[in-house]
Amino acid sequence: MNIAVTNIIILGIFLGLTSGTGFLPDDVQTKAVGGTVTFITSVSPSEKPPLTVAWDFTNNNGIVTNIITSASNYTAPQYVDRVTFFSSTGSLELRNLALTDSGQYQVTAVLTGQPQITGQTRLNVLVPVSNVTVNVSSTDLVEFNSSVSLSCSSSGSSLSFLWLNRSAVVTATDRVQLTDGGRNLTIVSVSRYDQGPFSCNVSNAVSSGTSKAVNLSISYGPVNIGLKTSPSQNYYVKGSSISFYCSADSSPAAQFTWFLNRTQLNDTGPELRLTNIQTSQSGNYSCQAFNNKTLRYQTSQPSALILLEPQASTGGCSGGCIAGVVIAVVVVVVVVLVLLVYFLWIKP
Repeated sequence: MNIAVTNIIILGIFLGLTSGTGFLPDDVQTKAVGGTVTFITSVSPSEKPPLTVAWDFTNNNGIVTNIITSASNYTAPQYVDRVTFFSSTGSLELRNLALTDSGQYQVTAVLTGQPQITGQTRLNVLVPVSNVTVNVSSTDLVEFNSSVSLSCSSSGSSLSFLWLNRSAVVTATDRVQLTDGGRNLTIVSVSRYDQGPFSCNVSNAVSSGTSKAVNLSISYGPVNIGLKTSPSQNYYVKGSSISFYCSADSSPAAQFTWFLNRTQLNDTGPELRLTNIQTSQSGNYSCQAFNNKTLRYQTSQPSALILLEPQASTGGCSGGCIAGVVIAVVVVVVVVLVLLVYFLWIKP
């Protein structure tokens, strides 16, 4: 056993060993591999320096190592180039940290006019986050038919995983499963709103990193099919023109076919244009949308095309015209009779 350590133990027996509350910070310090940590005691530089100080390290396997003992000017060989001891306060700086530096650090000191005092603190050394990547089982999916799994991988230690859909945090639901500590994301029966972009954020106490965004291609539809006419009228005159327009929510874009009285026409595309319409073209028009990825169809409600024959011109007087003439003649006859009565019987 080191002579200086032996002297401190003997001195502690006579003076009494005191656990110094606040002699070292109680909180756990977390640092990155390759970084630096300073264990600062509560001794002020303006006070008298400790008479003797010893620093010991207990690793996570319970093995104790004496780092430094001031009384004998001893420093463990593996720490010679990595530590700085501040004799005025008893504080210790440890550089070029490795994972094996994680554990408990204890300082034992004798202050002037005081019993021996000790303090403990813990250090966790972590590997910083790096190389965050996302792997996806498939990016070509069909709404309500497909499921997809995304896995996040990263270098680092004590990692936490967080998935983002655009800027929104992904949480577990009846369709969304987070497993392996959040490392894996599974979406069952995908919908069009699951297209992303998805990214994985990985963090620990010393660093964080985010993967590149991943977009999912989700085919859906057709849904919400609609049929409009232009001009929009209840009746159309024979020989006029009309256009039908069909639309539907679909990815990829839907293919359209047209029907008259449930009989398929040769016309395709989102617009059906009729010019110089004839009686044979009257009836119920509808359109059908088809998605060649989802293999789904949707048909619109029918739109009725009702034709009226244009009114023929006779060149003579119409019924209204004739009625007007008759009324005028009657009025004239009445006026003449009144005048005759006046001049023949009343005036003499």
